[in-house]
Amino acid sequence: MGVEIKLSDRELPVSPIFIDFLHHLVADIPFEGAVWGDQLSEALSHEQKRIVDSAARHAGAVMAAPLGTQAVARAYELLVALMTGNVEPIKDLQLKFHFINVIGVPRNGGSYLTKEIYRALGYHPDRVPNVIAHDGFPEAGPFRFERGVNSWMSSLQTMAEYLTMVELYFGRNRSHGGKIQVPKKLTKGSYAGGFFQRILGQAVENILTVRHPVTSAISTYEKSGGLPADGLFRVRGNIEEWVRRDLSYTGCDAQQLAKMPYFDAYLRYWEQYHYYIATTGLSANRDIVVVAYGKERMEELAKSFYYRFGQRNPQPEAFEVFGNQQRHPDWMTKAEPVVRRVAEVWATVGLDFPLEAVMEAW
Repeated sequence: MGVEIKLSDRELPVSPIFIDFLHHLVADIPFEGAVWGDQLSEALSHEQKRIVDSAARHAGAVMAAPLGTQAVARAYELLVALMTGNVEPIKDLQLKFHFINVIGVPRNGGSYLTKEIYRALGYHPDRVPNVIAHDGFPEAGPFRFERGVNSWMSSLQTMAEYLTMVELYFGRNRSHGGKIQVPKKLTKGSYAGGFFQRILGQAVENILTVRHPVTSAISTYEKSGGLPADGLFRVRGNIEEWVRRDLSYTGCDAQQLAKMPYFDAYLRYWEQYHYYIATTGLSANRDIVVVAYGKERMEELAKSFYYRFGQRNPQPEAFEVFGNQQRHPDWMTKAEPVVRRVAEVWATVGLDFPLEAVMEAW
């Protein structure tokens, strides 16, 4: 007996991000003005609203163009391959592309490294679209199942769309070492390490950025407008929303979070995130570089990519650091046992947590 299941774009609509990307190609609009690589920006981003508005206006034109319909069909083809375990189309992509993923908590230097890898490859980072270079896409996170949402399906579909965009954006580029290099800031990679590992290929290259939770928290609240006057946690931007989401996933309800000191909430998020790195499958691939936040360390790692891709006189941009170690001494005391716990958990799967460098608290 055979069973036929039909799903349409009503149940699995194309992502607005994918439509916006295709609109640039169909309308021959250059990708330029991207600001994802600005490590010093403290402004909250309104990019998501722009993308949703753009997709609503331009979906018809995208689907009326041969390139648009072909790309959407390709994304659904890859989605079916991911859903059914058809490995051949995925293997073809793995043979053509080499993915370099920069993974870490936001505000940990990942944007800087991603930008410098692109520069080492000869790209102008401001002409590399956010969806290609930065950390919002493909989707991954704590599991959600609610009306109209199954987050596992969202991960599969956005991965299929991302791979289609990789083909379109990088497909004719120069190869290095026999493959076309695809750098990506992949903050969400920690939530589904095995998924990204298997789909992007056994040869995927992971760079893990690590920063002290106190200075990470300071950088986060500064981006969101400052530490709330009452010292309690508030959601004002994407990073703080991820904190709320992750704490909710492990049992912290809205009432508890509303009464929680800012750093207590952030520290719990920081600890959970680093446990995910050790426990969701990233460590199965031993091609991992762990770099602690710091000027010399970040700049030296950036230089290594310039040498690797054939530039003899590497001149990466300066990595800016600020001395925030003394601002919250009580937070430093509270953070130390948490950082040491994370180091111990990483050690159980063979990951070397750079404890001494992280405790410098840059």
